Amino acid sequence: MGKILIIEDEESIAELEKDYLEVSGFESDIATTGEEGLEMALKHDYQLIILDLMLPGIDGFELCKRIREKLNIPILMVTARKEDIDIIRGFDRGADDYIEKPFNPNELVVRVKAHISRYNRLINSEASQNEIQIRGLVIDKSARTVFVNEDEKVLRGKEFDLLLFLATNPNQVFSKDHLFEKVWGYDSMGDISTITVHVRRIREKIEIDPSKPEFIETIWGVGYRFKK
Repeated sequence: MGKILIIEDEESIAELEKDYLEVSGFESDIATTGEEGLEMALKHDYQLIILDLMLPGIDGFELCKRIREKLNIPILMVTARKEDIDIIRGFDRGADDYIEKPFNPNELVVRVKAHISRYNRLINSEASQNEIQIRGLVIDKSARTVFVNEDEKVLRGKEFDLLLFLATNPNQVFSKDHLFEKVWGYDSMGDISTITVHVRRIREKIEIDPSKPEFIETIWGVGYRFKK
């Protein structure tokens, strides 16, 4: 289900947390000092950190701040302090939630599961916003990669930019002049005939049969349209 880092200097509490998490299907590691916790958090791939605020060395507040500067994973504070100011300090340094000692271990597990589930939904949502997926064609905007039926196709420079513009505006017809303006820019030197050349190259790379394109359709006398 995932791996959890427990940063807790009281061995009995750390072992209790570890036992309940592992019964629920989570792997877990234990760090007993702030320095050890920071090193492990940045070195390994954890899905969530359970962080005690009262630690030897680097305290939990400072540790939370340092971890949050590097990682976006959920951080669940565990604290014996009930003062509002300490809870506010924890949230201010990047914690996502807190639980007071003494706590019910089952409640801890429920909160861990909820935060991991919420975080995974957020990550998947961000990933989907970064990708365009249409009938086996996958365009990754930030990585500038293109896959067709899981086979990577190398599109260079303006080939990628032109495909991305069309795919981002599906089912709309664009003239060559409009495409040249949007992809190359007003001040670019060149001829709009380059659009025809680039469309041909793109089709050769992403279409099963470039003579019968499934993605980039020619609208004769007008321009091109990306079919969704």
